[in-house]
Amino acid sequence: MKLIIINGPNLNLLGKREPEVYGNKSFEEYFTELQFKFKDVQLEYFQSNIEGELIGKIQEVGFSYDGIILNAAAYTHTSVGIGDAIKAIDSPVVEVHISNTYQREDFRHVSHISASAKGVILGFGLKSYDLAVQSFL
Repeated sequence: MKLIIINGPNLNLLGKREPEVYGNKSFEEYFTELQFKFKDVQLEYFQSNIEGELIGKIQEVGFSYDGIILNAAAYTHTSVGIGDAIKAIDSPVVEVHISNTYQREDFRHVSHISASAKGVILGFGLKSYDLAVQSFL
């Protein structure tokens, strides 16, 4: 099974950014643990702060990967383009958020991804990614 985790803006700052919300671990550290935990899954990782690069990656892998785990971060709430890219591909997408977006600002209660996603996992910290991988197994 071939899965890719695609992370959006500011998630490159995990471990430094708002540790009370996002924890103290970098995503690179966590990703190594995830690869070890799911040895039978070919896991890849891509992160960008640029909306067009995220759309390009979704289009690039969206017809050949078994699944996409997408944390579009702030673009979740603003990007019709990312939502449209998900509608246009064949690979199923699981939307992931580290925090419970419904416990945060009102604008974070809107997702342009959820309607086209296979499922949504939020609020379990980095474990949200574990749950997303498990959803494909």
